[in-house]
Amino acid sequence: MMRLMRNDTLAQPAFAPPFLKAGELLIGQTANILLYLGEHHGLAPRDEAGRLWAHQLQLTIADFVDEAHDTHHPIASSLYYEDQREAAQARAADFRRGRMPKYLGYFENVLGRNPSGGAHLIGAALTYPDLSLFQIVAGLRYAFPLRMTALEPQYPRVVALHDLVAARPRIAAYLASERRIPFNEHGIFRRYPELDAAD
Repeated sequence: MMRLMRNDTLAQPAFAPPFLKAGELLIGQTANILLYLGEHHGLAPRDEAGRLWAHQLQLTIADFVDEAHDTHHPIASSLYYEDQREAAQARAADFRRGRMPKYLGYFENVLGRNPSGGAHLIGAALTYPDLSLFQIVAGLRYAFPLRMTALEPQYPRVVALHDLVAARPRIAAYLASERRIPFNEHGIFRRYPELDAAD
């Protein structure tokens, strides 16, 4: 049973959601939550070097997510998209042309250097950075369908990882269920047609 708590009364409060209550621990920040859950649910390497590598990949994914968010809120999160549309168009063009290829190329390279064959980011088994990269690809396909259609042939390993994760039986069942919240214009990945282009 989940117990609601007042975060602002705690000695070590989280800055904002998401945060996880695990026993006596209150863990904030997505990458930190995944660091904890990965170790406790067999989704992280067992050795310290491997866990740090997984966390490093997750932090890079967090940077990628932040940049995706800033395409539609480049000036301030407190302003409406309509109040920063012109700046968003400039930011999105830079993201499409420079940042998306840079990040996708990095992960393509990591997959190619994996000594176990490149199906996963780390070793031969699924880890939490694989799940996060799956979500990035899904989100970018929603927000930037024209650009992703143009880019995906250049990053076959990233696309294959996305497809491998999506085909896992329990994930496929989740994706087909009502529990999976569809992408929309209230989340990180938002589809504004004027921000997308093939270039």
